[in-house]
Amino acid sequence: MQQLSGLATQRGASVTSIVLIIIVLGIAVKLMIAIVPAQIGDYQLTKTLSAQLNESNSNNETAKQFVERVNKQLSINADYDTKAEDILVFTNKKTGQLAVRKEYVVTKNFFANVDIVNRFEGDITMATAE
Repeated sequence: MQQLSGLATQRGASVTSIVLIIIVLGIAVKLMIAIVPAQIGDYQLTKTLSAQLNESNSNNETAKQFVERVNKQLSINADYDTKAEDILVFTNKKTGQLAVRKEYVVTKNFFANVDIVNRFEGDITMATAE
């Protein structure tokens, strides 16, 4: 019988590789916990803005009325930290043809003094709101 030595006889994972896998998985989970809620929040905000923009344009409301409508809806949705004035820029202020651009940043702490910054931008027009 031949005696094999070194890597040829190793079966399974070493302790070092198991520890490294656990560390990588931990970092991946921590990243997902920091990124996914911000992405879901942006999706919900975009849907809310689209619905409110569509309704405002249907009712021929002004830009000021649209901002009031969005702030009221955000309050109903319990999103008390977000104000329409802070995240929206009007690209078209004509009554009945409103169009906005959303721009905002969500910062989450990753660990210690390292933050994850999620930046969201997007245009919402009459065509995309329908």
